Amino acid sequence: MAATATQAHEEKLTMLDKEGKYLTFALAHEEYGLEILKVREIIGYLEVTAIPQTPHYIKGVINLRGQVIPVVDLRAKFGMETTEVTDETCIIVVEIAQAGRKANTGIVVDRVQEVLDIAGQDIEEAPQFGGSVETDFILGMAKIGESVKILLDIDKVLTGTGLGFCGNVSESEDFRDKAARSQEARDE
Repeated sequence: MAATATQAHEEKLTMLDKEGKYLTFALAHEEYGLEILKVREIIGYLEVTAIPQTPHYIKGVINLRGQVIPVVDLRAKFGMETTEVTDETCIIVVEIAQAGRKANTGIVVDRVQEVLDIAGQDIEEAPQFGGSVETDFILGMAKIGESVKILLDIDKVLTGTGLGFCGNVSESEDFRDKAARSQEARDE
């Protein structure tokens, strides 16, 4: 009994650590959030240069003020049906970290909603669906009014093994180098 109370207290403290500001966005009818400190900028949808032999969820790269940035279609990454680009479709440029290195990556979302200040007591652990379903990429479930927003650990979404591997940071740098050379060849 005491162990259960201690575990519940530790989980509550963990959720309090997750409180803060989150950028919320939509994919289809689902609502998600990611830590605002991970967001570098939000841009309208740009034409993406496709890169051959990449996973289906990697749309390609964009040239953002001289920096080649890989772009991931979050719908495809999550196994959702892809959709046409609309006026609300945008790219959120996020900073991901792995093994002490940082890199910028763009994620395509249907629409950005708002920045919310979410209290720790409004965040619950991700539900457990059994050993066959990976939920490590979920920071928590935020209860906002009558709705629930899935708070993502964007580092794990983009570099972790839980949803299909997008590559580690050094592989992402190799990817960007190849993309930059490919773009230079086209420009010549």
